[in-house]
Amino acid sequence: MSIYKKKIICIIPVYNDWESFYILCGKLNNLSKSSNEFYLEIVVVNDCSTDDYYPQILEINTEILNLKINIGHQRAIAVGLQYTYSEKKDYDYVVVMDGDGEDLPEQISMIYNKSKIENDKKIIFAERNKRHESYFFKVGYFFYKRLFFILTDQKISFGNFSLIPKNLLLQVVHLNSIWNHYSGGIIQSKIPFDKIKLDRGRRYHGKSKMNFNGLMLHGLSSISIYFDFLSLRILRYSIYGVFLCLISIAIILFKKFVSGTAIPGWASSLMLITIGIVIQLFSVTLIVLLMQLSSRRNIQAPNANIYKDFLRNQ
Repeated sequence: MSIYKKKIICIIPVYNDWESFYILCGKLNNLSKSSNEFYLEIVVVNDCSTDDYYPQILEINTEILNLKINIGHQRAIAVGLQYTYSEKKDYDYVVVMDGDGEDLPEQISMIYNKSKIENDKKIIFAERNKRHESYFFKVGYFFYKRLFFILTDQKISFGNFSLIPKNLLLQVVHLNSIWNHYSGGIIQSKIPFDKIKLDRGRRYHGKSKMNFNGLMLHGLSSISIYFDFLSLRILRYSIYGVFLCLISIAIILFKKFVSGTAIPGWASSLMLITIGIVIQLFSVTLIVLLMQLSSRRNIQAPNANIYKDFLRNQ
């Protein structure tokens, strides 16, 4: 009597890291053969790599999507998700993971089991319990998480490694925000999700291509999704600043004209300069926010076929 095995499609963006990806493919292939619950199919998004991929990759259950131009890690994920939604029919889950080995293949089973516990009603993310990055990266990631929380009122403690049940993929592929930042877009969308703590692996080959500029761009991309909320928060703090300056000036004037206390000449000038800066910040933020809200008049229908514009003829 045959046992039905669930089909999981693994979406993996790759840019000039074919050595690591080839090792990952072998491990995913072994996992697929050994599992009694699911089998894996690999969809690799070749982000316009300048290096040729290994021909042996095609011998594994792998499909390669070649992009016309380099669009970056997050947008490559969005292309893979939209392609799977539009072109694939027979599958049960989608796994998003990196191709360098830091997302461990054997952890797919743990994420899959977590999804079953949640009755496939939530996207499951791998929350990083232990990392192997450099001290510099860990410090940068620490401040990134704190800044993200301060500016957005949301916590982010996970990356791309996740499992999406098929019934939720419809909502994901119609999110414009995932083209900027996949995990941040899911948080902002209110699609149900949960986390499971998992250790992060080590790269199979070479060094990470994520430098300081890349880390900054990645962090700012996740925050940019919350532009409306961020503008309102800055506007609110600007108002607080104006009131604080007004109170401070009132105290200075009270001491000067009522109590007769001598006030240094620079104090009044400094307060006027400060309130001028705060008012300018308030004004600029208000204008930008109004422009952003005004742009909402132009309603753009969700489009799950954007991926077609980026695919090279196979």
